[in-house]
Amino acid sequence: MSFLNKVRQQKYLSFTVILFTLSIGILIGTVLNSGVKAGGQSSAAPGATPLTVPQPVQLQNSFSALAKMLEPSVVNISTEYVPAKDTSRKAQPKSRRRLPDPDEEGQGGDDNSMQQFMQRFFGGPGGGGNMPFGHAEEQPSASLGSGVVVDKNGYILTNNHVVEKATRMKVKFNNDDKEYDAKLVGTDPVTDLAVIHVERTNLVPAKIGNSDAIQVGDWAVAIGSPFGFQATVTAGIISAKQRRIPEDGQNSSFQPFLQTDAAINPGNSGGPLLNINGEVIGINTMIASRSGGYQGIGFAMPINTAVTVYNEIIKNGHVTRGSIGISFRETPDTKDLLKAYGAKNGVFVQDVTSGGPAEKAGVKVEDIILAVNGKDIKDGQELIDTVSATPVGSMVKLKILRDRSEKTIEVAVGDRSKVHAGVLAGNKEPKEQESTSSTQARLGITFRNLTEGMRANTGYKGKGGVLVDAVEPGSFAEDIGLLKGDVVESITANNERIPINGLDDIKNIQSKMKAGDSIALKVMRSAGTGAGWQSLFLAGTVPAAQ
Repeated sequence: MSFLNKVRQQKYLSFTVILFTLSIGILIGTVLNSGVKAGGQSSAAPGATPLTVPQPVQLQNSFSALAKMLEPSVVNISTEYVPAKDTSRKAQPKSRRRLPDPDEEGQGGDDNSMQQFMQRFFGGPGGGGNMPFGHAEEQPSASLGSGVVVDKNGYILTNNHVVEKATRMKVKFNNDDKEYDAKLVGTDPVTDLAVIHVERTNLVPAKIGNSDAIQVGDWAVAIGSPFGFQATVTAGIISAKQRRIPEDGQNSSFQPFLQTDAAINPGNSGGPLLNINGEVIGINTMIASRSGGYQGIGFAMPINTAVTVYNEIIKNGHVTRGSIGISFRETPDTKDLLKAYGAKNGVFVQDVTSGGPAEKAGVKVEDIILAVNGKDIKDGQELIDTVSATPVGSMVKLKILRDRSEKTIEVAVGDRSKVHAGVLAGNKEPKEQESTSSTQARLGITFRNLTEGMRANTGYKGKGGVLVDAVEPGSFAEDIGLLKGDVVESITANNERIPINGLDDIKNIQSKMKAGDSIALKVMRSAGTGAGWQSLFLAGTVPAAQ
């Protein structure tokens, strides 16, 4: 082999070696690079599988089906209030807060904590507008509320406070831009219900349920126009039943509410509360709120009550309730009061309406009503429910306890709206009187004999009695509600009623009292200058000696 051929052979061999080396290097680099990438991916989520979005499928939901079913039956109600011009006198401001009913067959009380806690769906005559409580009624206003169609011929059930004082009402249906003029058929302020009518036929009425079948914990759905947002649907449960809410110091005697935590707000007033089947079980009426908005405590008038009211309104234009013309007071001391007179249960008659059915039949102050038509009455609320549901003109038999003896009295039931003319005004203490002899009771009371001058200055015309000159803070007297300026006319203890004519009678009773005795005091309290005196019955248990 020549030298030249050897050189050529060496060059070819070197080139082949270099090319092979480069190829191996590229291959190794590619493998290493792939391995690094693979190692990086598996370290973030080893074994993970990518997710995929499925095709859209219509879900089955009871609440959405319920909302669609009720959509055509729930309406938005807008009201306007334009006061009539009065050129004869200057209009006086009035509160927007609904005035309390007379304390007839109801209970008084001075605890305003719940009154301050409870807020209606405030606004003008509707609850949801721009006119809060306390502004003058004589100012023009506009507001919004809700209602529910209950008859295909255009009859709608709502709250009285949604439409009261309204000079114009408009109803708007869901998915219908037209507003329909509405006319008032009738109202029932006691239950805060009203019926209105629109000239539109072939409406879809909501299905009426039975509120007696509702149990605490059942689903509840509210539909309405909170803050004007039409067809708003919220869900919750029935939190409680038979809630009776004090308002303006009175018991809402005819309003045993359903309580719910379904979100309801101003503007929901008059809208329906539904069960899970889409049946109306209540009419949303009020909320408990420190802010005026939703805080999880709402109240609806049970539909069974609403149906009774509705049926009377469409028949007569108003609601008539029975009354016998007595007043009572139920407080924590009621049991002691009854016990002092020898009864365990019943209703203590605190006052009898002059000229009313009870007075005509012979019922007297300090009687205890034990039963009506043979049915035992355990408290005042049961008496209210029984008498108010009795047709006006009917006779009821009252079993009463008087002077430790039972007797039966027949009373003709009257029209509640006509029996009472009103209630006495607030309490004021008489002016300080000249000093005279007094005695300090061990129950935290300083008594003073009444002089003729005292009787003349205070207007107290009773023959006997002793004046309460002072009440010791934190004492038994303060606990039962006795006030300076009260006149104690009698004290009942151990089933014995003792008239009080002077301090000697007080001392005699004190000497016989022992710890644990239930005692009741008949008290006369001034209702203000020229307004007369109001009778009260205060009771409690004698405390142990300190």
